[in-house]
Amino acid sequence: MSSPELAAAQPFVLLFLALLIDAVVGDMRWFFRLVPHPIVLVGRLIGFLDDKLNRSKRGKAALLIRGCIVTVLVTGLAAALGHLCTRIAGSVPYGEAFELFLIVVLVAQRSLYDHGHAVSSALKRDGVEAGRAAVSHIVGRDTTSLDEHGVARGAIESLAENFADGVVAPAFWYLILGLPGLFAYKAINTLDSMIGYKSERYRHFGMVAARLDDAVNLIPARLSAIFLVFAGAVTPTASPARATKVVWRDAGKHDSPNAGWPEAAMAGALDRALGGPRTYLGGVEKSEWIGDGDARATVRDIDRALLLYGFACLIHALFYAAVAAMVLGW
Repeated sequence: MSSPELAAAQPFVLLFLALLIDAVVGDMRWFFRLVPHPIVLVGRLIGFLDDKLNRSKRGKAALLIRGCIVTVLVTGLAAALGHLCTRIAGSVPYGEAFELFLIVVLVAQRSLYDHGHAVSSALKRDGVEAGRAAVSHIVGRDTTSLDEHGVARGAIESLAENFADGVVAPAFWYLILGLPGLFAYKAINTLDSMIGYKSERYRHFGMVAARLDDAVNLIPARLSAIFLVFAGAVTPTASPARATKVVWRDAGKHDSPNAGWPEAAMAGALDRALGGPRTYLGGVEKSEWIGDGDARATVRDIDRALLLYGFACLIHALFYAAVAAMVLGW
């Protein structure tokens, strides 16, 4: 096999292996009790810059510029660190293993499943109060008044949306730009999760971060819907045809230009209605319903969503294995 073919196939092979390893080991909490997780370090940097630069006494233009500086600085530092790691991986023996480890660390495939399963287990074991506590870890809305159906919808919606930005998007940007792309994407996603809100404090300061996050998720969000549709073909009680129909019709109903795609695919595949009005600390956000089914989702629907998500992750990983095999001429 020629070296150009091996070099071309290597990113796909590493990504496939990383997804398989992550499915087994998860977020490696035992390891990150000893050393801080890279995303935790990025979060600390963003928090520090937010405290120093996001001052309410500044005007709208000043806050917008300051937020832009923070976004460019954090993203640039992350990309530079990714480039440094690429240089290290290329200059040491078994550098591929180092690169593989970094991919495993920055793909949230297994941890998303675990969080969704935790909500399901809490509802089954201890009821709605426990379900509210569990789902509060994965949604940004106010969970204190959610009933069982609201808890279940929150878990399902989070699973769908995070499949796009926690699994498909990191893989996509790694394939496009290598470790610099992966590191930069995770920094952008963290920026959006911390300052990309429409609240009074972040409306201007976080605008650039939010818009950049929308841009980098544009293609991955649509790819995630495709993977979920295919997963519907092999998931019991799911429907790929219904998923396709709802994606085509309802993906644009979401306030986000991207979140509606995986959410619509999930809603259609499971024949449930997702979205709708949501309560946040700042008030009620009126959103349209996505899907034709019953909005009264239950814990059983969380389990169905987890199964659909698992098949989508498997198809996603096998896609990269198939590409690698084609590049190698197998």
